[in-house]
Amino acid sequence: MVLTYRTAGESHGPALFAVVEGLPAGLLLTPDDIDADLARRQLGYGRGGRMKIEKDRVQVKSGLRHGRTIGSPLTMEIPNLDWPNWAEDRMAVWEPKGDVEPITLPRPGHADLAGMLKYDSGDLRPILERASARETAARVAAGGVAKALLRRYGTSIRSHVIRIGPEVVAHERADLELSDFEGVDDGPVRCLDPDAAQRMVAAIKAHGQDHDTLGGVFEVRAFDVLPGLGSHQSGDLRLDGRLGQALLGIQAIKGVEMGAGFELGRLPGSQAHDEIFHSEERGYHRRTNRSGGLEGGMTHGMPLVVRAVMKPISTLPRPLASVDVATKQPRKAFKERSDICAVPAAAVVAEAAVAFVLAQALVEKFGGDSIDQLDAAVERFRSHMEQ
Repeated sequence: MVLTYRTAGESHGPALFAVVEGLPAGLLLTPDDIDADLARRQLGYGRGGRMKIEKDRVQVKSGLRHGRTIGSPLTMEIPNLDWPNWAEDRMAVWEPKGDVEPITLPRPGHADLAGMLKYDSGDLRPILERASARETAARVAAGGVAKALLRRYGTSIRSHVIRIGPEVVAHERADLELSDFEGVDDGPVRCLDPDAAQRMVAAIKAHGQDHDTLGGVFEVRAFDVLPGLGSHQSGDLRLDGRLGQALLGIQAIKGVEMGAGFELGRLPGSQAHDEIFHSEERGYHRRTNRSGGLEGGMTHGMPLVVRAVMKPISTLPRPLASVDVATKQPRKAFKERSDICAVPAAAVVAEAAVAFVLAQALVEKFGGDSIDQLDAAVERFRSHMEQ
């Protein structure tokens, strides 16, 4: 069976949902496997008022017994604590109590106008509710399950912020190890460079005071990834393509690169590729990782390195010019509470996206309806690799 997931729910509806299908039976899960990342998703200087309301915790509705998966779809619910404030009118499931005025002022950069045209809607509320980045809480829940599966085979996934607006880390390190990420969540913007973090906070504060928003760049690293995940056989099976789709499917992500990425475009081949060595102690290994752990659409054992850029949030406290779709007259765009900057949180969402792609590739390669069968297949592969 293929490992997949689907989310459902609206930003101000009763709850968000994630349904994960294709998990092997017998995988041990704990609430913290999921809730820890849900809490991390709410971190970061520059978050808005919504994060003061929501305390995201998952409620498992199916697919789990005594803390272990049973092979059926795993259904997870994350209640929206703010929903009671919307339940009788704006987001009433059935007929609302009283009239609800439509919102007709689409925001530049948001899904509002395109969605209204697509669904022939005179109200952007149904569009923004599903397009909202609040939906990513459900993705993080699915990613938490994928991380638990990957951890069983030694893979760990971490992220950090490289840039927020004009402020960037002084020196990017290509040799980051898992231990370097210790305490990254304790910083206000999840940046490994303390000086850069202070400048980032100052930039967020200044733009917030100016009623503006900021985007940035983050990096995700997966350590101790099994080699051979993915495939060179077809374009849609190449892992870098699948990672790109997963990351670009996150709200506000506008660009992705693997390893040295766009920098490779200015280097000659002699400096762009990772030479291969072999020793009795280490087996096949590389001394550089410009490929970001991927060659020919497959993992090769070095850390997986992916970066993404997040555009500034499109809901501005100082709205941009727009057009009222009801009157076709110029107006300022709709304004609803939002964040000034959510790059640190987006990096946590990206961890979940990377984790699920890797978990999918793991299950595809090794198969097995139970965790014991999967364990045995992975162990056989490792034994073969050591020969």
